[in-house]
Amino acid sequence: MFTGTYTAIVTPFRDGKIDETALRRLVEFQVKGGVDGIVPVGTTGESPTLDFEEHIRVIKLSVEFARGRVKVLAGTGANSTQEAIHLTRQAESVGADGSLQVAPYYNRPTQEGLFAHFREIAGSSRLPLVLYSIPGRCGVEIAVDTCARLAAECRTIVGIKEAGGNADRVSQIRAACGPKFRILSGDDSLTLPFMAVGAVGVVSVASNVAPREVSRMVRAFASGDARGALRAHGRLYPLFKDLFLETNPTPAKAALAMMGFCTDEMRLPLLPMTEKGRGQLEATLRAVGILRKNARLS
Repeated sequence: MFTGTYTAIVTPFRDGKIDETALRRLVEFQVKGGVDGIVPVGTTGESPTLDFEEHIRVIKLSVEFARGRVKVLAGTGANSTQEAIHLTRQAESVGADGSLQVAPYYNRPTQEGLFAHFREIAGSSRLPLVLYSIPGRCGVEIAVDTCARLAAECRTIVGIKEAGGNADRVSQIRAACGPKFRILSGDDSLTLPFMAVGAVGVVSVASNVAPREVSRMVRAFASGDARGALRAHGRLYPLFKDLFLETNPTPAKAALAMMGFCTDEMRLPLLPMTEKGRGQLEATLRAVGILRKNARLS
């Protein structure tokens, strides 16, 4: 469960509303690209700007559009425990396969507070939960000891998306939690280093625009073809970096707009990509062959 490539899928907007037609196209692109799952309404899905109704609507549509062909790991974390419980229960009711639970942001709880927060959520739903540690955004890291306690005491907490940029933590988590606890890279550029020490895949931003390429890279490494995976990483590395020229998901949406999948409309306080950044990103998309290939498909 929850291995391979999971796309942190964008939420497309048009004229201030969720563009449901574009979302269907994006999900279909992911399915045809061979990803193992999608993660709607995470950071890349601009979840902080969606109200509760929109949040659940995007998850429901993602489940409907996926039609069981890929798993749907719904972003339902929050810095309010009761809010996270509400969203997680709603995600379960509309058919999500699991829940991604980000560490509470802004209020910066203690490790004991994190433990109690995630334990309460786990007890509220039958959905498998994947923790999400991203201290650069949240101001707090889910400590290895906290992961181990949660894995031992909560049978539905099955893994973690690790986005702290530290491969050593992957080794520490694997040693503390055991091989059944799934570790997913939270950074495209670190997928291979993380998999080399025990991660089993990635929650990817780059697979929004290159689902087939990222999936092949991950599968190559998982099947023992480290050399082939490294070649794929080298080809994709400029894309991995340039999708973070500006705040995620701004570049991903700009790229998808260039490819004809959706508009590059953002919700405040995020803005569309600057012209300078857009020019560099377009050049990279052409250099790695993504824009050209998809231009022929459109």
